[in-house]
Amino acid sequence: MGLETKPLSTLHEKASYDVADFPVPTGREEEWRFTPLSRLKGLHNGTAALTGGVVVDVEAAPEVRVETVGRDDARLGKAYTPADRVSAQAYSSFEKATVVTVPKMTAASRPTLITLRGSGAGAAAYGHILVSVEPMAEAVLVLDHRGSAVYADNVEFDVAEGATLKVVSLQDWDDDAVHVSHHHARLGKDATFRSFVVTLGGDLVRLSPSVSYTAPGGDADLTGLYFVDAGQHLEHRLLVDHSVPNCRSNVTYKGALQGDDAHAVWIGDVIIRAEAEGTDTYELNRNLILTDGARADSVPNLEILTGEVAGAGHASASGRLDDEHIFYLQARGIPFDEARRLVIHGFFAQLLEKIEVPEIRERVLSAVEAELAR
Repeated sequence: MGLETKPLSTLHEKASYDVADFPVPTGREEEWRFTPLSRLKGLHNGTAALTGGVVVDVEAAPEVRVETVGRDDARLGKAYTPADRVSAQAYSSFEKATVVTVPKMTAASRPTLITLRGSGAGAAAYGHILVSVEPMAEAVLVLDHRGSAVYADNVEFDVAEGATLKVVSLQDWDDDAVHVSHHHARLGKDATFRSFVVTLGGDLVRLSPSVSYTAPGGDADLTGLYFVDAGQHLEHRLLVDHSVPNCRSNVTYKGALQGDDAHAVWIGDVIIRAEAEGTDTYELNRNLILTDGARADSVPNLEILTGEVAGAGHASASGRLDDEHIFYLQARGIPFDEARRLVIHGFFAQLLEKIEVPEIRERVLSAVEAELAR
């Protein structure tokens, strides 16, 4: 399988399973300019030896089938082709993959939980997960990342005709973890995909969710919440590639930052190709900077190659707490710390309501509370 090029677009121009097709990043490339390469522990240049361990545990709904397969399984890599060097390195280096299948016309009775637990940050590990939702099936999936690791992986979501998949991905790593991951959803005709990403832990986390469509009627909703502390680098790079007519996408990511050298990066790329008439898309990013010394980079990119769209837009803003909101609450007898907490809760509240799993919603709310108490 060789190098694939996409000459119609200036974004994400090539894809390949071969590491050699991607030069070693220097930090001057557009796709790497925000990432501190020295903190990737060699994931980007091939010096990260496969000597670490990430244990994958699955608690599946009774209707769902789970398999552990080798690299030679023909189902792997069909929904996604790696789009950068780390993704290609992960694809060529994993030893075992986890395959989750939701059978045709089946509605899973409870969420399927996949826990990925790192055993130490001293060495690298690579992984691969495939989630296949067959026609007219429905499921909820939780990816829970914990522990300490240097980890790169790819996750494929293959959502067939008329199927629905809702995913919550929680990055709750220990403070020394490094995680670089690609999540790709391929949607069939009239398929529905709902993704909620929560990134809280880790020294450096770079997560790249992407969506592609194979037939009309696909509907994708990508939501994210992140809280960045002193010294953390949390980066989310999204791509929605509209290449067929009459599909929809909506992206909403919000983050809060506090402490010296807290750094959030959000890149939102949406491509509407010439053949994708009737596309309806919107992307939004908001960053709340709580202290001096924190930095948020937010770059929405919308590339439209047809004039026949139902709707297309984007918005991005980064700023501090609104003094008027704080004053309003203090004027009604609420102390400053409590007023600040209420405003930040309000900033995240609409997103938190979209988390499908109550236990995860409560866990995220508790984690945000703990961040505010620091």
